[in-house]
Amino acid sequence: MTFEELGLSPEVLSAVQDAGYQTPTPIQTQAVPYVLMGRDVLGCAQTGTGKTASFTLPMIDILHSGRARARMPRSLILEPTRELATQVAENFEKYGKNHPLSMALLIGGVSLVEQEKRLDRGVDVLIATPGRLLDLFGRGRILLADTKILVIDESDRMLDMGFMPDVERIVGLLPRSRQTLFFSATMPPEIRRLADKFLSSPKEISVSPPATAAETVSQAVVSAPSLPKDKRAVLRELLRQDDVTSALIFCNRKRDVGILYRSLARHGLPAAELHGDLAQPVREQTLKRFKDGEVKLLVCSDVAARGLDLPKVSHVFNFDVPGNPEDYIHRIGRTGRAGRSGQAFMLATRDDRKALAAIQSMLGHPIKKCTPGESETAQDAPDPAPVEEAARESRTRDTKARESKARTGEARNGKGRRSRRHGEAEATGEKSPPGTERPARSEPTRSPQPKPAATAFGDHVPAFLLRQTPVPPAA
Repeated sequence: MTFEELGLSPEVLSAVQDAGYQTPTPIQTQAVPYVLMGRDVLGCAQTGTGKTASFTLPMIDILHSGRARARMPRSLILEPTRELATQVAENFEKYGKNHPLSMALLIGGVSLVEQEKRLDRGVDVLIATPGRLLDLFGRGRILLADTKILVIDESDRMLDMGFMPDVERIVGLLPRSRQTLFFSATMPPEIRRLADKFLSSPKEISVSPPATAAETVSQAVVSAPSLPKDKRAVLRELLRQDDVTSALIFCNRKRDVGILYRSLARHGLPAAELHGDLAQPVREQTLKRFKDGEVKLLVCSDVAARGLDLPKVSHVFNFDVPGNPEDYIHRIGRTGRAGRSGQAFMLATRDDRKALAAIQSMLGHPIKKCTPGESETAQDAPDPAPVEEAARESRTRDTKARESKARTGEARNGKGRRSRRHGEAEATGEKSPPGTERPARSEPTRSPQPKPAATAFGDHVPAFLLRQTPVPPAA
């Protein structure tokens, strides 16, 4: 099927052709006609399959007729992250260049003044993150009574990030007579419940089984030592031995993103960092540099795991095994996009066995194991084999620490036992066992001092009170 057969207007088809697209993806082929018909749509498709265009293209044609009023957007698209919202806005600009549609982008980290000015002029398309939208609504700067189309994109990510209460509140502010498009990469029970609540007789579209990885991505797991220093050495070896042209490196925590980024920079690797604590201009500039090829490696948190259009990513490295198996699908989905091939490596330590098993159980097959090469010139790399040697050293250190702790405990216990034996022997007049005698101490010569009178005794009676006092003979 071609784009011409989907029922799109000549203006949209011209913009799509200028963008370089010739054939629609499966999700676009199935979703676009139903969106043009005004039906609610429940779409489930893995990341990288073109979900964004499946709703932006028909929305442009639907909104072509009509006029926006001040502070009352005609359509609303909710996105979980600023990056996704910005990317959808770029798609509207690209595909809607032949239509006079107005658009506003409401995201955090940007001044409210310019966003309020756009709303005051009236917008046809409002793209927003839930937090900023509710902020402006609470200030009385936006009304949702005239919204005819609602798009909830990456709904499973919304659920993971805790945005669903905000989304439910926003849906309650919209008119009941609306068209709702609900898209998700996975379909857990909670998402299904929300879809039943938000949608009215939807057309369900699923172009791939939920929680499946793209067939164009080659996956491998690498055994790594637990020490972060040695684990970073294994990653550097993978980066140097493979033909990495552009790679995303995922960490579970924002703090680890910064640590790994600085480590790669110290070793001369062209890297940048991306996570939610960075200012919005910095995040946008970092993504632009990565897309333009100025930096080859992007160390990031899961903020880059969903929906970002990065078609030239050749590799994905999971420096940390994700705790949620579905996050693994989204991470490796950043490569192997648009029919290209990609490679995904995951560094797993002994502590990651449970999380790794959950991922393999979800995939339905084990991930093949591979071992990085033994050549490593980095100053803090283990020698000769990074993985096995580091693991061996770690086990040796743990064993020595346990033995030292045991010896210390035995010495303390032995000292206590010897003290008790000396006290018992002195009290009963018996000799101490051989080898346990206390060495004689030489008392310094001191002037006699009056000793304080004893006031009370505990369970231990001093030995001098138990000594036999000789009775002098009678005169």
